[in-house]
Formats: sequence, C-alpha cells, structure tokens
Amino acid sequence: MNACADVPQTINYFAPELSWLSFNDRVLQEAKDKNNPIIERIRFLGIFSNNMDEFFRVRVADVKRRILLNKLPDTNFDEDEILLTQIQQKVLLLGKKFNLIHEQILKDLITHNIYVDRPEQLSEFHINWLKNFFHDNVLQHISPILLDENKDYSDQINDTMTYMFVEMNNEKSHYAMLEVPTDRVPRFIILPPEKTRRHKTIVMLDDVITFFLSDVFSSFFDFDNIQGYAIKLTRDAEYNLDDELEEGILDKMSKGLKQRIYAEPVRLVYDQAMPESMLKVMKKRLGVTHHDALIPGGRYRNFRDFIGFPNVGRQYLENKPLPALQSTAFNNHASVFAAISQQDILLYYPYHTFNHLLEYVRQAAFDPNVTQIKVNIYRVASKSRLISSLINAAKNGKKVTVMVELKARFDEQNNIGWAKVLSAAGIKVIFGIPALKVHSKLCIVHRKEKGHIVKYAHIGTGNFHEKTAKIYTDFSLFTKHQGICDESDSVFKFIESSYKPFVFEHLMISPVNARQLLLGLIEQEIAHVENGKAGKITLKINNLVDKELVDSLYLAARSGVKIRIIVRGMCSLVPGLNNFSDNIRVISIVDRFLEHPRVMVFANNGDEKVYISSADWMTRNLDHRVEVGVPIYDEKLKQLIIDVLELQFKDRTKARIIDSEQKNHYVRRGNRKKIRSQIAIYDHLKKWEGNYNNE
Repeated sequence: MNACADVPQTINYFAPELSWLSFNDRVLQEAKDKNNPIIERIRFLGIFSNNMDEFFRVRVADVKRRILLNKLPDTNFDEDEILLTQIQQKVLLLGKKFNLIHEQILKDLITHNIYVDRPEQLSEFHINWLKNFFHDNVLQHISPILLDENKDYSDQINDTMTYMFVEMNNEKSHYAMLEVPTDRVPRFIILPPEKTRRHKTIVMLDDVITFFLSDVFSSFFDFDNIQGYAIKLTRDAEYNLDDELEEGILDKMSKGLKQRIYAEPVRLVYDQAMPESMLKVMKKRLGVTHHDALIPGGRYRNFRDFIGFPNVGRQYLENKPLPALQSTAFNNHASVFAAISQQDILLYYPYHTFNHLLEYVRQAAFDPNVTQIKVNIYRVASKSRLISSLINAAKNGKKVTVMVELKARFDEQNNIGWAKVLSAAGIKVIFGIPALKVHSKLCIVHRKEKGHIVKYAHIGTGNFHEKTAKIYTDFSLFTKHQGICDESDSVFKFIESSYKPFVFEHLMISPVNARQLLLGLIEQEIAHVENGKAGKITLKINNLVDKELVDSLYLAARSGVKIRIIVRGMCSLVPGLNNFSDNIRVISIVDRFLEHPRVMVFANNGDEKVYISSADWMTRNLDHRVEVGVPIYDEKLKQLIIDVLELQFKDRTKARIIDSEQKNHYVRRGNRKKIRSQIAIYDHLKKWEGNYNNE
C-alpha cells in the first residue's frame, strides 16, 4: 500500500489518562445541564465522583508506578512526570467546576422545596430531633482513631470511606480520625416535617457528626475548641493496567514494587477550609509524598453516594421510567430453545428485559434434555438469579462448568466467594489462564435433540449482572448456529488448555485472532477505495487506545476510507487533523444509560460485516485477555444494529464532538430534528418488536 509513504514523522495521540478525564468532564456536563431532572443532575455528581475514585486507584496509580520504574536502568518514561502534572492540573480544574455545579444544584433544589441544610441552619425542633437521632443511631458506629505524632496511619484507612480529621485544642492539641459510617447509617438523613409537608429537608450524615463532635470526645478529653474536616484517601488498586510496559518487567518488579506502592496514597482530598496547621499534621500522619495528588475540595467527600440521592419530591424530578421491552421472538414460543431454534435473537439492554437471559439459564437448569451448561463469570449481582439457576442445574444432574475470573477489578472478593459457593454445590469451577483475564460473556448449553447433542450459545457485550443490565446498554446474541456454537464451546477448552492450537473461523477471539482480524478488515476497506469503490468503517467502542489499531485507522482515513466512531471513554485517536485524520468523525454520548457495547461495522462494498464484542480496542483486551466477538449473520438483526448506530449519529441532544482540542462541544442541531438517541432507540425497538410478527 502506497499510503504508508505518506505517514508523517510525528503521529498524534491523546494521552489515554487525559482523554479519560475529558470523558468525565462530559459526565459533569450532564450534572450542569438544566434540561435534566434535578435529582438526575445531582446523581451525575455521584457518577463523576465514583469515576474519579477509580481513575486515581488505577490510572494515576499506574502512572506513579511507571515513574518509580523510571529510576531503574533501561527504562524511559520521563514523559510520565509531565503527564502526572497535567493530570493534577486537569483534576483541579474539574474539581472547581464540580464545586460550582454542586452549589448551583443546591440552589435549584430549593425551587422544588428541597433543602439540603446544615444542622446550624435548622430550627430548635429539628436540632433536638437530630441530637436524639445521633445518639440513638450514629454514635454507636463511631470508633475514633487517636493519632500518635510519630506514626503513619495511611494503612488503617479504608479508601472507600470518608473520614473526619479532628483537632482538639487546649494547652496541647490532640488529633483523631473517625470514619463516617455510611455503610451502616444513611448518608442522607430526611428530617420529619415541622410545618408543611411540601418543605423537605435533608441533612448530610457528615454534617451531623461534625455538629455533635464534642459529644464524641468530651467524656475523655478537655478542650476549649474542637473542629473536624472531611478527608478521603485513595490508594493504588495494585493492578497494573499499563498497556505499554512489557509484562516481564512488571513480573520481576511486582513483589518489591507492590510493597512500596500498596497502602500508599495516590490522592488525598480534603476540605479546603481546613486550617494550614491541621493540613500539615494530616499530611504527615497519612504519609503523603510529592507524587500524590493533594487536592483541596468542598465540604463533602465520597460524592459517589450521591448516585443514590433520594427523590423526596415529585416524580418529574427524576427520569421517567422506560419499561423494559419483551422480546417477541422469545415470547412466541413455549421455551427459549424452541425460540432460538427458529431464528437468532438479539437483545439490547436495558431497553429489553434481562429476564430473557435469566430464563435461558433457568430453563436449561431443569430441562430434561439439557446435559451441560458452561458459563464464564466476570461480574454478577450480589443476589444473582443466574448463580441460583446454575446451582439448581447441578442439583438436577446437569454437568455445569463455571469459569470465574478472580481478577475482575474491584470484584475479586465477590468472585472468590462465588467460586466457593459454586464448588460447594458440586459445580466444576475453573479459574482461567494465569497471564490472561477472561472477560468474554459466554453461556453455552448442550441439549439432546433427536438423539444428538446440539449446542446453544449466548454471546454478549456485557456482564451477567441483573443490576447493571438496567443501566448499561449491551447487546446479547442467542444462536444455534453450529459453527458459532462449536467455536464458543472451544473457548472454554482454550481457557483450560491454552497450549493447544485452536482455529476460529467465525469468532473474533482475543488473544488468538482478534488483532489480525481487525487489521485485516480495515485493510479490506482500504483495498476497496484503492479499487475505486467506497470504503467505510463504523465503530462503537468504550475505549480506543491501542496504537497499532489507531495507526491503522489513520492510514485508512488518509487512503480515503470514511470512518465514524462512537467512543464513550478514552480515545487516543485525534480526529479532524488536516490531511491526516479529517476523514474520521468521533462523537461521544453520555445520557441516562451508560453506553457499554462494542460494535464494528465494515461496509465491505455493500455487504456489511457486523460484529459485536466484549473487547475494547485496548492492548490489554486484544493481547492480554480472553475476549469474544461474534459476527451477526441474520440480515434483520444486522440491520437493527446498523439502525441503532445511525440513531446515535443523529443525536442532537446528548452527543458531543471529540475534536483535536477535547472541548466536548455538543453536536450542533442546526435545522435538524432534536433527537435524543437513547429515547429514539427505545421507541425504535418498541416498534420493531411490535412489527415482528408481520415481517
């Protein structure tokens, strides 16, 4: 291909970490947007905060780790010092924006007769009520840690919780920390009405504790003054996500490096009203280093709790529910297996009900013709109906194999527990390949039909998690296609025996053939253009940061291939650069549901190739995880996916333009219809299901 000669000497990429912060800025836009219901706006503040916690625990911790590695011979990560500074600067700007939006939301809540007040603003009636509430419900859960001036207390802090840093002054200052017990007491305390029921008052648990601090310590200390300020420490999650470091280096460094990093803070956020003298003591007690992000903030920490902010007002103050749609293809048949035997079935959560997938496993558990069930688990709900069905299957004599991914970040403990429960039920539990996370979303059923074993497969883009299926958009394909089912079954054999050779002709499997397939599909579109035909690629992805694939897209764009991308989070690709990436258009949609599926459409000279996949375009997903992508062969389902993507590209309400400056401008409406794609998709699917029997 002659286009390689046109590659510029300097190739442009966004730093993934800065690109991720740009994504979280889009979340903050939703909190600011007064077109959103007020309760949803404050919940977006919680989503922003939760995202930021994970960002520091993983991405920033990884940058810190690379900086430490820079002190070793044969390493060259000098740019990470600069990157860490850029991250800290961007985080501070977002923090200031966050505080302004939070203040405005509190004012806007008042227009709806909802008041988030501090105890000192309350009437004597409510203060007396709060005092009783504090002593009856809160005080029993408070266990202060008294601080010795020569000890580092960072390893005693649970980084999922908010703490109060307390100073008691007399002739000598005494310091303590106490955990705000939000896991045992509601964070948002709804006060009883005093005069009119229309006037709703909410008080934060943090403020209640601060107001009654003297009641905690006065029996044991004499002090003239006591003051407390909220703090939150974030530590390294201890899991490397860097895609550029060679695994061998990290393996050699893992023990020593983890001992140095673990329990050390990567971020310390504190109330900016804290006096400088207290701040100095706090830094010393918590072992903060010069690489840590010491971030001044507002009065409250752990804003992620605001995801559950209660609606104490009218129903219109939060999003109108969208009742989950039933699949006509499933409902037309007495059993799920009869339905899948008739045709491939595609579901799109949360627009479709997740119950169809749960019913697929539930029926398999007691169907006398089912002999075997295989499923891989990455994340499941705390009260998982899927797990219950698998245990029931084992009781019914089915052979059940469950691949449990113990390294699912932040779900490790849950999955260890599930592995024990499943093993105790007589289920075969496997733990995958030591060097690879298993991130695929497979559930295979073997069923005896007419004297032969036939296979059914579920292949999806999202987890088997009843709760997240209500807020994450994801595709699920159910099929009886022999080739796809056999290869899906082989994925489990690959997990157990990865040293054996496996050939996949239908599925896109990481780390076996996914990278080569994707590069080949891009090259095919380039070849179409070189032969005088149209070339077009449409992608929907969570993260696009793999440089080889980004470079391949750059090359395709310069060759004349038209490329459209919907990206939710990180995007290293820089679109719109003159004579380089101006054939690439990238948008991002942030709305009431979290956009989660991975979809690829290659025009293929009019005979589109459509894939759904569990894999993002990240080096870790392509080379260091077991991921599964599946081609959509049914023409109606293929068109449905294309229709969904087209509605998203027509979005003129929640779509942002990803440009070379990461400004997050909304897509301009112009004279076009004001389309909100998530609502339009719901309406389209509702109509599609209604017309199903007429097609």
